[in-house]
Amino acid sequence: MPALADHRSETRDVLTQRLTVEFVIFLLEDVARCVADVQARMTHLGLSPSDELVERMAREQLLSRVKSMPPSGSVTPWAREA
Repeated sequence: MPALADHRSETRDVLTQRLTVEFVIFLLEDVARCVADVQARMTHLGLSPSDELVERMAREQLLSRVKSMPPSGSVTPWAREA
């Protein structure tokens, strides 16, 4: 089904560009991988990967990555020099 693959590819590209503008701290490749992973997971679970749902889920995943980053300058206990 080449037509379906082309549509998904176009959708991925559009969503990747939109989310890359919003999440400038991530590389384009990282955002593209996130969008592709969300599409694949939704398809695997039998859900219809609509543009809106894929974008919302990818945004939530990227946002969770941002929120889980340690504050600037913090050092984990195991990374300290003795």
